[in-house]
Amino acid sequence: MSTLFSRRRLMLGGLALLATGHAARAGAHPLYGGADPMTDPSQMAPWQTDPSLLPPKESETDFPVPEVNPSIIPAEFRRQIVPNNSSYKPGTVIVDPAHRFLYLVQDQSTAIRYGVGVGRAGFAWSGTARVGMKRRWPRWVPPVEMVQRDERAAKWPNGMPGGPDNPLGARALYLFVGNEDTLYRIHGTNEPKSIGTAVSSGCVRMLNQDIAELFDLVPVGAPVEVLAGEGI
Repeated sequence: MSTLFSRRRLMLGGLALLATGHAARAGAHPLYGGADPMTDPSQMAPWQTDPSLLPPKESETDFPVPEVNPSIIPAEFRRQIVPNNSSYKPGTVIVDPAHRFLYLVQDQSTAIRYGVGVGRAGFAWSGTARVGMKRRWPRWVPPVEMVQRDERAAKWPNGMPGGPDNPLGARALYLFVGNEDTLYRIHGTNEPKSIGTAVSSGCVRMLNQDIAELFDLVPVGAPVEVLAGEGI
């Protein structure tokens, strides 16, 4: 395995998580920017006052998951089995936004490594979490600032139904700390060429075929470690 996934790196990353996780939560909101709408009511988007929109619904149609030719992305960001030199337990998901990788620990010797694309929100939170919720073809509710600046998002102030054209793609994992939603998402994408890159918006995106596999392999409650990243 690459030295990026060495025991030393993960141990240092774990210490950084303890230092930054609460700080990130106390600062700018990871999806909305500026003030946190959970503590500043003036920043709340209209949809947040409608409890029927949360948690986000799945599409009533379970669309086929499109297979993308892996050759469209650099070889290092294609799904592969790599050595596991860490001490994390099997079933742990490790997100390394700085290097555009996500790992699923399989056993004491191997892990599955996936390439990911990371938006600003993908660098805004780091810490120890768990998969609190999973959705197939999830509804996308754009952040209020995106609704204000983006014509496409402006069409969906109360959420875009899940489907092949939805920015969240085929699946989404929602990360929680305790019972609190971190608003950090691992999800699919309808822009496969963005894998391995830093993009303008969103959290952590994967190829639809990769997030579909991860969705099936990772149960609700699975531990997740999000390492601190340098941002865009």
